[in-house]
Amino acid sequence: MPLDDTKNQLRQQSLARRDAMPAQSRADYSSAIADFGAQPMEIAPGTMVSGFLPIRSEVDPQPLMEILRRRGADLCLPVVLDRQTICFRQWHIDTPLVDTGFGTRGPGPDAPVVNPQILLIPLAAFDRQGNRIGYGAGHYDRAIARLHQKGLNPLLIGIAFDCQEVADVPFEPHDVALHAILTESGYKNFKT
Repeated sequence: MPLDDTKNQLRQQSLARRDAMPAQSRADYSSAIADFGAQPMEIAPGTMVSGFLPIRSEVDPQPLMEILRRRGADLCLPVVLDRQTICFRQWHIDTPLVDTGFGTRGPGPDAPVVNPQILLIPLAAFDRQGNRIGYGAGHYDRAIARLHQKGLNPLLIGIAFDCQEVADVPFEPHDVALHAILTESGYKNFKT
């Protein structure tokens, strides 16, 4: 089976498991994820953290983002610019949100574009080696590559539910592995 077909099949199966979770379980697990995520993250004041606003049945990282904000982190959100590109715009709690494509919302064009030091990354599936499958557009892989081209090396933390784990994610040269995964059962480092 071609690699793209394998990834697509794993993506569909994982998202079906996530979609099947009751809404209350997703809310409870999102709270647990916030608790687990807050423990290992040392946040220096002014650290730029990219979160995301959940769509469909994704983990809601907003409780974790609020904890990090109270510890002094600055927050930003990904914004889809076109089918190929996302940028990260600074976000404050009172910043108005606009539709930013693909069902997402984020700060408008007046918000500063920033370079996050920590990325909380939504995903479709992950494995125990830190490989991930996104939603298929490659937005995060390209955004991370652009940060690397600037000489930046952000901490990459996948945010998902345990049910999204798969045995093995096919890894391609353009894929970017995670440094850690955060689920309702804890925080696991892949890179030391």
